[in-house]
Amino acid sequence: MKRYPRDMHGHGSTPPIAKWPNNAKIALQIVVNYEEGGENNILHGDYASEAFLSEIVGAEAWPNQRHANMESIYEYGARAGFWRLHELLKNVPVTVYGVASALARSPNQVHAMMAAGWEIASHGLKWIDYKNIKPAEEAADMVEAIRLHTEVTGTAPRGWYTGRSSENTIRLASETGAFSYVSDTYADDLPYWIEVEGNDQLMIPYTLDVNDMRFATPQGFNSGTQFLDYLKDSFTALYNEGLNGVPKMMSIGLHCRLVGRPGRIESIRKFLEFVKEHEGVWLATREQIADHWAKTHPHERYERPSEMDRAMFIKKYGGIFEHSEWIANAAFDLELGYSHDTATGLHNALSRVFRSASQKQRLGVLTAHPDLAGKLALAKRLTTESTSEQASAGMDNLTDNERTTFTIMNTEYVKKHSFPFIIAVRDHTKASILDAFTRRTNNDCDTEFLEACRQVERIAKLRLMDLLP
Repeated sequence: MKRYPRDMHGHGSTPPIAKWPNNAKIALQIVVNYEEGGENNILHGDYASEAFLSEIVGAEAWPNQRHANMESIYEYGARAGFWRLHELLKNVPVTVYGVASALARSPNQVHAMMAAGWEIASHGLKWIDYKNIKPAEEAADMVEAIRLHTEVTGTAPRGWYTGRSSENTIRLASETGAFSYVSDTYADDLPYWIEVEGNDQLMIPYTLDVNDMRFATPQGFNSGTQFLDYLKDSFTALYNEGLNGVPKMMSIGLHCRLVGRPGRIESIRKFLEFVKEHEGVWLATREQIADHWAKTHPHERYERPSEMDRAMFIKKYGGIFEHSEWIANAAFDLELGYSHDTATGLHNALSRVFRSASQKQRLGVLTAHPDLAGKLALAKRLTTESTSEQASAGMDNLTDNERTTFTIMNTEYVKKHSFPFIIAVRDHTKASILDAFTRRTNNDCDTEFLEACRQVERIAKLRLMDLLP
């Protein structure tokens, strides 16, 4: 059994209506990353100095050495950049991604964060790369991060963001049961739920594009003006979607040592002035967004096709293609995933099997279908699905003349094409069915075979829509 673990469907083409407070058109969320004092440094027990997100182009880690230039750049973030950001944003709802060891080394900054009413979420124990760290060690760091964070701030963090995460990070964070949300994702413009074994975990996506880190990356922003333009364009696009009835969330990522520089801070000031020109903007912390989403869009579990065993899968979907369990059996062996846990997705998987089958096999599916308003219907020997479908178009309530007409047409059609007349009756009325019957009987057999196959797929789609989102 092949299963694809990534979710490429998400909210799909019709995302949930966010229902932001006061009918806001957009939720605007600002993150201030506080990493200064938690970065890689041999003083912190690390193997080498930091080499990520600084003003030093092409910086490299120095094994077993302190890097004075790198250290001073991070110190600028704590000593100057933070206070510049704090002054600008002290009256704005802000979420701090606080590295626990960095917070412990900056009690005055923590006091200022708390005085401003900012949410302080956890950014891990140390701001290091966890890609090659064993799960048990990463889990232990999470536990210590929560402990130290609580000790320093007086309150346990409700949000988590590692940033430089491993393939285990989200699972480990969820397994703690400590977090209202996890933000190690960039996958959407709205919150979404994931299922981690027995836990329903809310994910609040973060951003790497609307983020001042691009001042320190190749082909990133080289001026505050570029950042400001990108902020405005991002806001405008999302705000317009909100005006059109589909509100989204905009995340902004900031770093004290980056946007806290004098030549960049004005981009944030000007952007906030731009935002004030718009009505219906909800400035919120990530915690507030998480609480809102959990209340208005609680997670609902359902039986997912991609998580079923073979027996259950066939029992549930073996009749989607009339009396053709072999299609469901073969579809089970495809690379199913979250995208197939919808009516459209599973229909695609089943249809792939049907389309790839031999003409003889597909003919077998066609001949498995009952005559429309035929003897089986009269004898009440149709499948539950077929009975319901024929009834939807009034085929279970025919006059004697209508029944005679259908009987004659069925006979003529089968005589010419060697399989029953098939039509997705739920798309039709009695009159339009009769019209299609007359028209299609005159088709050549190859044309009608293809049309019948299309109708079989349509019937399958409608049946799945009764069972899946």
